[in-house]
Amino acid sequence: MSIIYGVCGNHQFVFVRPPKPQNFSHNRKSKLQYRFEGSIATNPSSFSSQTPVKEHKLIVRAASAASSAPLDGSEQLLGAKPKQKTQRIAGIDQDEIDDPTLIADADSCFCEFNGVQLHHKICDAELSDPDTLEEQSNSQSLNRVKGANFPMILLHGFGASVFSWNRVMKPLAEVVRSKVVAFDRPAFGLTSRVKAVDSTPLNPYSTMFSVLSTLYFIDFLAAEKAILVGHSAGSLIALDTYFEAPERVAALIFVAPAIFAPFSMRKKNQGGTNNEIQGNSSGSNASENPFSRLCSILSMFTKNIAAAILHMVKGTSDMINALYKKALSVVLRSTFGVILIRMIIDKFGIAAVRSAWYDSNQVSDHVLEGYTKPLKVKGWDRALVEYTVAMLTDSASKPKPSLAKRLTEISCPVLIVTGDTDRLVPSWNSVRLSRAIPGSCLEIIKNCGHLPHEEKAEEFVSIVDKFLQKVFGAAEEPRLQTVS
Repeated sequence: MSIIYGVCGNHQFVFVRPPKPQNFSHNRKSKLQYRFEGSIATNPSSFSSQTPVKEHKLIVRAASAASSAPLDGSEQLLGAKPKQKTQRIAGIDQDEIDDPTLIADADSCFCEFNGVQLHHKICDAELSDPDTLEEQSNSQSLNRVKGANFPMILLHGFGASVFSWNRVMKPLAEVVRSKVVAFDRPAFGLTSRVKAVDSTPLNPYSTMFSVLSTLYFIDFLAAEKAILVGHSAGSLIALDTYFEAPERVAALIFVAPAIFAPFSMRKKNQGGTNNEIQGNSSGSNASENPFSRLCSILSMFTKNIAAAILHMVKGTSDMINALYKKALSVVLRSTFGVILIRMIIDKFGIAAVRSAWYDSNQVSDHVLEGYTKPLKVKGWDRALVEYTVAMLTDSASKPKPSLAKRLTEISCPVLIVTGDTDRLVPSWNSVRLSRAIPGSCLEIIKNCGHLPHEEKAEEFVSIVDKFLQKVFGAAEEPRLQTVS
């Protein structure tokens, strides 16, 4: 090893040259890479102790010219930090546990319903001291006690869990002055992943199972009715629960609802009136003009033939659609389908969470941890596949009444809350939905994305509070009556 001192202008340098490695030969197939690493040093022999000297180590590396590996000398020379690996949340080689309770929170609870361990949380209102309540005004006391008869059940959306309601559970409990429950639907959160069997009467990953689970929690709370709050796809569960047992639902609150209302809502009496007018006019013409009667008969015959053809085509289409969905279910349940699900979640999971917010910079590590923690439970991938298959099966089942008709039959109070910059379910869909549901209230939160209850928690709770006071406390507080 040799040491070389040098001066360049006002700079003083010390070069430390390592010894030449043995059996090292220069040839055209090898190349040299030089890397300089700077540090502050002082040379007491040749320079003043007051003068800083930059010490550089000259490192020689030999690499084959045939190698395609990138050289990192330029990055270290410029002081650039090495690139960080992309965060993996669903890697095939990641560690996963069998028991969800091992990563549950301190306030987590589990109960069994139809063979499934449902993870849930319960938040009760922190009732004030009775003496304090007596000091409050009578109108405020009456209004608060009025809502105590109705607990609240929170239904999360696709890919979410109880964690999604973390910021609003306690404030909502104070609003309703009762218990608030949030539970993880099968395939999500920390609810157990059970094996789905097609022969079982009730698929745990089906919509009906979630509906019956919601009714189960109403009974669990020993309540006659409950206020259902559904976010995104959870709004569909809330809606179906209402139609399954409308007498058990006190009010519906849809948050960024993934319920796509029809573009136009036809009035029931409109079609009948038009048909009657057409029938009367055709009959009158037929009695006066035989040619018109013949045309009417031919027209009716043509319509019947067309209807028969359309029915046959529709039947063929339904058969092809059913076969397609069955084939797709087989592919999804295969090893390839499970790996594909993991790849999609791993690639786009975090990006999807960030895109749900108006300002993605506000998505903290705590939020990402809350959404990705359920992926640490073994079997989450196959459960998500079964959930997807169940959705296909539900859509292929016997047809339900049209959504337009069902929405007009809702008679309980309805609140719809959405963000003005929702990228997943645009706010205009909520506007259409509010027009389709008679007497519903619509609130649009500014500078808010798909998660109003997370991104604008305080404003969301305030909107819910005013709505419940309006629909349940109007008799006690005339100032809350609607001004026409």
